[in-house]
Amino acid sequence: MGTLYLVRHGQASFGAADYDQLSELGHRQSVRLGEYWRERGMRFDAVITGTLRRHRQTWHGIAEGLGLSPDDVLPWPGLNEYDSEAIIATIHPGKLEKADTPEMYRHHFRLLRDGLNAWMEGRTTPAGMPSYIDFLAGVTGALDHVRARHHGAKVLVVSSGGPISTAVGHVLGTSPATTVELNLRMRNSAITEFAFTPKRHMLVTYNTLPHLDGPAYEKWITYS
Repeated sequence: MGTLYLVRHGQASFGAADYDQLSELGHRQSVRLGEYWRERGMRFDAVITGTLRRHRQTWHGIAEGLGLSPDDVLPWPGLNEYDSEAIIATIHPGKLEKADTPEMYRHHFRLLRDGLNAWMEGRTTPAGMPSYIDFLAGVTGALDHVRARHHGAKVLVVSSGGPISTAVGHVLGTSPATTVELNLRMRNSAITEFAFTPKRHMLVTYNTLPHLDGPAYEKWITYS
């Protein structure tokens, strides 16, 4: 039996002109995760990442903490995140104000929740995005690859909240609404663990932060 570790990227740059960039804290979260694993003698037989900048940067931080070269990695576009702005635009066609207050943040995520449900149920077609069926196929393709190529191995996947929650929802057979709730609760640099055989994946843990356990890391826990 193998083990698949799915890691959400470190804190990105929510509200900035370029979200697809780790913040300074996001980099520290990633390095800390690598240090945590190095302290426990963890080594991976294969590493797969989405192709977004924040995925690569997170893996580089993990590799730095592990004391490894970040070069030997398989890029997998099917592990890339959905376009949240395109999702929201399907139900809120006007320009969305920048989220700079707690109420605006809540408003943003209410719209995102509603937009995700509509997309996943096939009621909307966000501009420039695949259908949810095709998005799901990109995620399940990565899971199929792991089962087919890495039986008995330790595999690391670095991706985003959308693909990881989709993978969990697929394995557990959850409804779209439940998958959305899983997505919106996921924390930066969190680990989700699957055991796998050549036939199936099985959820072991979800959205854990063992590397940030303790008072010293209390302010390192983020969601965006």
